[in-house]
Amino acid sequence: MDITRSSPAPLRVVAVPPEPEPADLTALTEPADLTALSQPAPDRPSTAAAVPEERRRSRPRDLLALVRPGQWVKNLAVVPLALLDTHPWGATDLLRTGWAILGFTLASAVVYVVNDLADRERDRLHPVKRHRPIASGRVSPAAATVLTGLLALSLTGWAVAGPAWQWWPTALYLALSLAYSQGLKHVPLVDAFIVATGFVLRLLQGALLIGGRLSEWLALCVFSLCLMLSLGKRRHEMTAAGRAHRPALRGYTLAFLDHLVVLVAVLTAVSYVLYLRDDAALAAGASFVILLSAPCAVFGLARYLQLLLVEEGGGNPVHVLFRDRATLVNAGLWAVLVALALLTHPSG
Repeated sequence: MDITRSSPAPLRVVAVPPEPEPADLTALTEPADLTALSQPAPDRPSTAAAVPEERRRSRPRDLLALVRPGQWVKNLAVVPLALLDTHPWGATDLLRTGWAILGFTLASAVVYVVNDLADRERDRLHPVKRHRPIASGRVSPAAATVLTGLLALSLTGWAVAGPAWQWWPTALYLALSLAYSQGLKHVPLVDAFIVATGFVLRLLQGALLIGGRLSEWLALCVFSLCLMLSLGKRRHEMTAAGRAHRPALRGYTLAFLDHLVVLVAVLTAVSYVLYLRDDAALAAGASFVILLSAPCAVFGLARYLQLLLVEEGGGNPVHVLFRDRATLVNAGLWAVLVALALLTHPSG
């Protein structure tokens, strides 16, 4: 029956969709619907939302991502440098170097989680960092806090089980990094210098555990190299996301960072050459071989500056160093030359 014809005036009921169904509240709990509702707008970063069942199943993977295993290679690349001045190498030296790597891996994992907890609101404003486990809501702050406690207990066990009082570089790194997370990262220049100091402490921890001498030129070379990478990362952040997500970037300009990066690159090359001349443990007659590694070092610096300043890369130094083909080939040649000069060192 058409009620619009039997009535002298149209009724509002005709504007209502035919046979409306009651709202089904349970439909919102379906993974597909919730995913659609939680999708961020193109111009708005994602925010933490209720964690559906499919995300709860992926929590172990998200917790692993929270401690950033892709960054652990930093420990592998820096701590064993202490072995350069220790000859001959023994099983004890290798085990103690591995122990130093383990300690810094645990300490850096603690720092990563604490930093992500403190920065979760700011990370949601960043086009890349908003996908981190805490900022995206895949890992709750409570779960991250529990993980921090477990890592801290493991780090305490590492310090107790190791040689007495030889863990102080790791403890100093942890204290500096926590101070960095709680406020020093907002101070221009101080933020980058603290990051670079952490790598020197890695080197010092390795040398301390194996009883080796740490070359001042080698420490300066590592510090300046890591400072260059840290400044390069900040330059990339300014070009990719502006200054809003990191307060310390307000104390930088692109021109200022360009000058700093080039200045520190020169310091890195000079300190490396001085280390080779004055402190490197070279085999007799290996000076020419090790001298050939200097152009490789300079090429590596130049290639990084090219990726940073010309190709606008450098946001993730680990990816730059281990994914760029030219850098990998150059690093392989450098490693061969250094190995020829070190492995032939007389054991007496």
